[in-house]
Amino acid sequence: MLTLPDYPWNALAPYLARAAEHPDGAVNLSIGTPVDPTPEIIMQALREGANAPGYPTTHGTSEVREAIAHWYERRRDVRGLDARDVMPTVGSKELVAWLPLLLGLGAGDLVVRPTVAYPTYGIGAQLAGADSVAADSLVELSEADRARVKLVWVNSPGNPTGIIRGATELKALVDDARSLGAVVASDECYAELGWGQHESDVPSVLHASVSGGNLDDLLSVYSLSKQSNLAGYRAAFVAGAPNLMPALINNRKHAGMIVPAPVQSAMVAALGDDEHVKAQKDTYRARREALVPAINAFGLRIEDSVGGLYLWCTADEDCWVTMGRLAELGIVAGPGAFYGTAGEEFVRIALTASDERIASAVQRLNAAA
Repeated sequence: MLTLPDYPWNALAPYLARAAEHPDGAVNLSIGTPVDPTPEIIMQALREGANAPGYPTTHGTSEVREAIAHWYERRRDVRGLDARDVMPTVGSKELVAWLPLLLGLGAGDLVVRPTVAYPTYGIGAQLAGADSVAADSLVELSEADRARVKLVWVNSPGNPTGIIRGATELKALVDDARSLGAVVASDECYAELGWGQHESDVPSVLHASVSGGNLDDLLSVYSLSKQSNLAGYRAAFVAGAPNLMPALINNRKHAGMIVPAPVQSAMVAALGDDEHVKAQKDTYRARREALVPAINAFGLRIEDSVGGLYLWCTADEDCWVTMGRLAELGIVAGPGAFYGTAGEEFVRIALTASDERIASAVQRLNAAA
């Protein structure tokens, strides 16, 4: 029997219960699930693709793969991506969890994940029977561990920290990984959500400044959940690594990992329309600008958080103490301990609540200050 850790979010139950006692109700800023409507242009494409009696292909329709390749060129400045080297996935978490197994990793192999990171990177290694270690650079590893590295995860903008890795830093990581014969998988699902000086400066691992024009062993993972409010569609994709993609496609065929045909139709519409993405980002921008001063007034210091959907905050105390203080105000955050030992004095505050709930949180934080 495979034994995995308890799902971490179950530990929030007492904080959710305490927050629910607030007279104005709870403001849940923990998990970060989108709450705004799915754009009509996407829902219409889903309806038009609903007559789908046959099995869809694992590799995806030519239309969705061309749309993905064009999106990388238009939005990420990735030139020359072949539509054969992209594939839709059943959300990005599915790929994160199963990629080590799909790549053939096993006992003795090492997966490297960021120091503060989404827990599923480590779970993926465990599913494959491989080991995992937290490090933001391969130079941090011992020579013995470097010899075992087979997969390196990078996440930019990072969840939960909001860190953005520049092209120079990414290239150094890629060059080092390649010297070890390791694959680099870049989780880029918040790439449209850079803030301030990073407004449109979030490089992809597939960009020529990082890849050197060679996409072998480089995978970019992306999700439409955040930019298009499609979390319920499970609409995502992976691109790059022409030397690996045929085997990934074949292995996923055997496992029956297929994105439903109507969802593939919706993805084409979502990838071809930039206006709804801009509108959603402006909505998140307004919520972010409202929350930041209120969080500071409450006594939390915001670190990094230059990209993505979260504010990474600390009061230099155990995260569960901060969680309790917020719950007294009817506010639920995400405990930094979920993301590794380096996050134990942080909480993650999501921008994914309605304008009304964000305004209520702001009022409560300011009143407490």
